[in-house]
Amino acid sequence: MRDAMPVPAWLEGRGGQPEGYCHRQMVDAVRYLVAGGVTWRAMPTDFPEWDRVYAFFRRWRDTGLVTEFHDRLRDRVRQAVGRDREPTAGIIDAQLVKAAASVPAASGGFDGAKKVNGRKRHIVVDALGLLLTVMVTAASATDRDAGQTLLARLRERHWRITLVWADGGYTGRLVDLARDALRIALAVVKRPTTPGASSCYPKGGWWSGRSRG
Repeated sequence: MRDAMPVPAWLEGRGGQPEGYCHRQMVDAVRYLVAGGVTWRAMPTDFPEWDRVYAFFRRWRDTGLVTEFHDRLRDRVRQAVGRDREPTAGIIDAQLVKAAASVPAASGGFDGAKKVNGRKRHIVVDALGLLLTVMVTAASATDRDAGQTLLARLRERHWRITLVWADGGYTGRLVDLARDALRIALAVVKRPTTPGASSCYPKGGWWSGRSRG
């Protein structure tokens, strides 16, 4: 994945000092932290010092390189299985995450339906399950309200998306908004009434016959 990573400025003669650690060490350290769910200060001594790794990650995050790197790899995975780089369909969903006591009240919330105090992560993935866009809100945010912002971001980044599957939490005015303002057909998949059966709506309309992927 080396050629998918940005080239340091000093290697291209654009100034700056050579970095003290190679990118492979830094990326491995960040991947370890994410996979293990550890804190920055709990980084094993096999990796560079935790504050160096954090500064590296923060610099890439703030300049948008983390997102760019992720998108490049996703495009390669799609092409490797014979799909176009840009998807035409997606799946939207949300998941509640119970917050620790250290989470500030300003960024948390209470979901009255599921009796959970914490945050909610909202995502849109492609047909392969690869991440297209993500947003984190307080648990009190409804799927419909968060979905409006999430679908708008999806449209900005992935202009070919015409169909998004969703569950019953995204019914109502969001379906009309997605169709009229974003030109996205939000197909709400109903819970099957018999084993092995499934159904979704809306059916027909301007998106009928379009490719899905």
